[in-house]
Amino acid sequence: MSDLFAPREPEDMAAKRPLADRLRPRTLGEVSGQEHLTGPDGVLSRMIEAGSLGSMIFWGPPGTGKTTVARLLSGETGLAFEQTSAIFSGVAELKKLFDAARARRMGGRQTLLFVDEIHRFNRAQQDSFLPVMEDGTIVLVGATTENPSFELNAALLSRARVLTFKPHDETSLEELLKRAEASEGKPLPLDEEARMSLLRMADGDGRAVLTLAEEVWRAARADETFGQDDLFRIVQRRAPVYDKSQDGHYNLISALHKAVRGSDPDASLYYLTRMLDAGEDPLFLCRRMVRMAVEDIGLADPQALVVCNAAKDAYDFLGSPEGELALAQACIYIATAPKSNAVYTAYKSAMRAAKENGSLLPPKHILNAPTKLMKGEGYGDGYRYDHDEPDAFSGQDYFPEKMGRRTFYDPPERGFERELRKRLEWWAKLRKERG
Repeated sequence: MSDLFAPREPEDMAAKRPLADRLRPRTLGEVSGQEHLTGPDGVLSRMIEAGSLGSMIFWGPPGTGKTTVARLLSGETGLAFEQTSAIFSGVAELKKLFDAARARRMGGRQTLLFVDEIHRFNRAQQDSFLPVMEDGTIVLVGATTENPSFELNAALLSRARVLTFKPHDETSLEELLKRAEASEGKPLPLDEEARMSLLRMADGDGRAVLTLAEEVWRAARADETFGQDDLFRIVQRRAPVYDKSQDGHYNLISALHKAVRGSDPDASLYYLTRMLDAGEDPLFLCRRMVRMAVEDIGLADPQALVVCNAAKDAYDFLGSPEGELALAQACIYIATAPKSNAVYTAYKSAMRAAKENGSLLPPKHILNAPTKLMKGEGYGDGYRYDHDEPDAFSGQDYFPEKMGRRTFYDPPERGFERELRKRLEWWAKLRKERG
């Protein structure tokens, strides 16, 4: 049954409910922070106007209104509302829900089935939704905090539209606080700096900002106003939204990598410290920075790899938290280093050539001839020892004869690779002159 038609609780009971629950929106228009979905021109608003509601997957972080919007949809479309969670449900529970929805449909009413944490169902359980979605028994609304592309069956995704819920920004969180103040009939006892800190601590979670506000009201004495330090003491700190095995983990390491590649040391340091603060394994961050050093810097600054490996050794030696400063130093170093993916590109090109020409033998003149038979076959004939040649360069061809010369490594005019480019151009000139 939708909240819109639920009997009202006695006032004393309602007052005991958490603030976030008491302020739950009663219409789509009251939903904050998701105007692209629930605003006058939002996707869901247009669906309701058209009188046609299809199955959907709501994807977004916690506290963005996924459950609330699903309940409101059922109320505004007249669909029966059923809710379950993949954490507590199995096939038997789903079968009961499907049977009830079929019976309801025989009476002329369709069911909106809201499934929280739908990504936690295994593949077979996800497949069980397909028949009842196809025959119109249910309109499925699944909610997930994880990327549906990775966590949900392709067959399920092909039958449902994915709608993205955005984290709250400071504007929408401030709107929630103002609603809370109007509901409580009193201002939040925080100065401006503390109020902004509370908004940031919520980390885009609407439920969290109201919970934090409720904690502040509980702690405040009459005529007391808290500053930032008082706020941190009262609410301690809220753990960042971060799961080391899921999207938060991959999103932040991707952001760190992009910031380093983009030569932004400030943003790079921000993402590094944010991951450390959330409890990320420092050695994982060391490994990723080593990868950045070889992928995005390479020989433009050969010291980048040395610095990243040294940071790993320093962390091993010092431990936490002292060793984390070495990670910060490495992070700033690679962010400010000249960038080049020439080694990365050369490696990929050479690997393709190796796969295409893997059966070709090297030219005989560069092969050793440890036996008379091999010497008789021409192994080693014509090989010129580079150290005996002018400039210690013979200009010989080392590629397989049928393959011909190839160019994989093309250093840019940046950093140390500018010097390497000069050397390669010089050797190319000598190779041409000496045939």
